[in-house]
Amino acid sequence: MKKDNDILRKEVKDALKWEPLLQTTEIDVQVDDGQVSLGGMVDTYAQKKEAEYVIKKISGVKSVINNVKVDLFISDIKSDAEIKNSVAKALHENWAVPDHKLTISVKDGWVTLKGILHWNFQRKAADDAIRYLNGVRGVIDEIKIQAEIKNEMEKEVVEKALRRSWLLDVDNIKVRVDGKTIFLSGVVDSLFQKEEAERIAWNTPGVWYVDNEILVEFN
Repeated sequence: MKKDNDILRKEVKDALKWEPLLQTTEIDVQVDDGQVSLGGMVDTYAQKKEAEYVIKKISGVKSVINNVKVDLFISDIKSDAEIKNSVAKALHENWAVPDHKLTISVKDGWVTLKGILHWNFQRKAADDAIRYLNGVRGVIDEIKIQAEIKNEMEKEVVEKALRRSWLLDVDNIKVRVDGKTIFLSGVVDSLFQKEEAERIAWNTPGVWYVDNEILVEFN
């Protein structure tokens, strides 16, 4: 049964207020048939990302559009050059990020990352390393994944990896492999499960791209 828009909106707002990092924020929430749109202002990029993460775990949420703007405290405002130096340092100190493969540019507090990495977890680690830096208003991810491993991927290997996750009912998820791309389809109960399936697929040796077409349907 579909969750009523007003009920889901209240659950989202309650979840946001429950998180210590978000209790002082004023985030606008709109809900339309399971699609949650966020607006308003927060003080840090970390708060913006946390709001999105919290909402994806709520049953009935099919997708999230995050239009929250980061309105920094005056004391947190940094020049683009200062932010670039901070980002470079944070990436260099993170063991999971081969920072020599990335280029960094910053404009008005927005950080753009470009380059080619071998694994998606490296791309995520780069974003995580930047999340709490002062002065950052957002991250534009233009990193591409090109796996170093040349072995052909097998559908059965991906399905076996999905089956190991207690979060997923793999009988409702379909996997197709074409070259270096993994296609996911089917139905899950939450957006969190959809992203968990994608995360697992990205861990497949040899993958360059994951096309996640799984539908979220709340029962």
